[in-house]
Amino acid sequence: MEDKVIITVVGKDTVGIIARICTYLAANSVNILDISQTIVQGYFNMMMIVDIEKAGKSFGELQKDIEKLGNEIGVQVKAQKEEIFEKMHRI
Repeated sequence: MEDKVIITVVGKDTVGIIARICTYLAANSVNILDISQTIVQGYFNMMMIVDIEKAGKSFGELQKDIEKLGNEIGVQVKAQKEEIFEKMHRI
């Protein structure tokens, strides 16, 4: 069973955002299932659906790490379990 998580990244566009996030995910055995990114008037926006089933860390640890990584590179990064994301964004 997949353990899906939605990761969103928002902030001023700079070199290396995707590389830093994806390097962290790969190093922690997190599989990227889908990814979408856009840049609008200098602002970067990315949404990823990832599978953390084989990750060596808990969801909470990954969530804290990725938010800290975002702070280091100047973007806001949020990770939410898919079922929570869907309930929060239901129309």
